[in-house]
Amino acid sequence: MGRWRPPQKPGAKYITPEGWKKLDEELDLLWRVRRPDVTRHLSAAAAEGDRSENAEYIYRKKELGEIDRRVRFLRKRLEQVTVVDRLPDDKQRVFFGAWVTVEDDKGVEHRYRIVGPDEIDLSNGLISLDSPLARAMLKKTVDDEFAVNLPSGKAVYCITEVAYQTVQK
Repeated sequence: MGRWRPPQKPGAKYITPEGWKKLDEELDLLWRVRRPDVTRHLSAAAAEGDRSENAEYIYRKKELGEIDRRVRFLRKRLEQVTVVDRLPDDKQRVFFGAWVTVEDDKGVEHRYRIVGPDEIDLSNGLISLDSPLARAMLKKTVDDEFAVNLPSGKAVYCITEVAYQTVQK
């Protein structure tokens, strides 16, 4: 079996202002703090002599490559994404950035926020716009029922609340 995989469809290019700020802060931390620190340690390790058997040098060189790779990705991604910083005209419907409370068929409520793929955090209820659950919720209103195919099987939900945070500029 080969390693080739078909190219994946690119994710949504939307991001919340909070998500953009978080990515920008990560880029700043990597570029202004972490990279100079790793470079300083790499230079010190290189000065010790034989680099082929110097574990510190090999480790720092690999770490620097990982930082540079992440910096390139973040710079490119921040240029590509569109910050959604305004509320939709119809605040009763589910759109990007909405906090949605749903009730499953067992009566258990779950609260999710629809965000961009760069902001996913399931422990805080942040789900991607590209996820099957979010796609099934889009444009629905309170009391609408919808079904979604999840890895665990088909699930039916009812929307109990749709809310948007006030966007701060």
